[in-house]
Amino acid sequence: MKPIIGVNVDIKKGPPPEAALQIPYLEAVEKSGGIPVMIPPLNDEDLRAVLRRIDGMLLIGGADYSPKRYDEETDDTVKLIHERREEFDFRLLNELLKEEQLPILGICLGCQLLNIGLGGSLHQDIKKHFGETDVMHASPNGWEVGFNMHDVVVTDKESKLYNIFKKDRLGVSTSHHQAINRLGKGLKITAYSDDGVVEAVELPDRKFVIGVQWHPERDYEQNRPLFEQFIAACRNGSN
Repeated sequence: MKPIIGVNVDIKKGPPPEAALQIPYLEAVEKSGGIPVMIPPLNDEDLRAVLRRIDGMLLIGGADYSPKRYDEETDDTVKLIHERREEFDFRLLNELLKEEQLPILGICLGCQLLNIGLGGSLHQDIKKHFGETDVMHASPNGWEVGFNMHDVVVTDKESKLYNIFKKDRLGVSTSHHQAINRLGKGLKITAYSDDGVVEAVELPDRKFVIGVQWHPERDYEQNRPLFEQFIAACRNGSN
């Protein structure tokens, strides 16, 4: 039986408010052998009931979480996500982390969610922290003109990420202006871009918990191994 993969959703302001999800996330799960199921904001009881029925969780990208989550004032570059999504995302992560065998793949903001939820912090704007860099992390109007690409260096040869790709340099599709600063508890950094921005983390003591700062769903063929290994981990522990 194909594993069922929960996918959180974005919330658009409206009116009326809408639960939304970019199709490439769903397609990546489906192409890799999973059944994607969208999970909207739920109360705790209903959320726990849903988590008992899924085999893995994909945490999607989006705008920015409030820096108040890591005790900082909000920079003028920050574009906050809908408060309903933010509140739910952190409740969702708390419940996910209780399920030690449940595989988790965090993409872009999903990677940042893992870090903040485990007590870490972010650089609120890469340009302000790193200054001039030849690496183009952001992709303004990416859907219209194409997303920027840059290399990621997998620095931890013992990591799940290296085991998945079997190489230490990857070309990735990128679209973000924030990045991990203080590392969350238990996380291990497994990859950087050439300018020192953290590009991937994982929880080494868990079956499969990986966060990547890039957007693998927007370049599926190059990132097929990541999705296939994620789905394989979900299949091995399927209900």
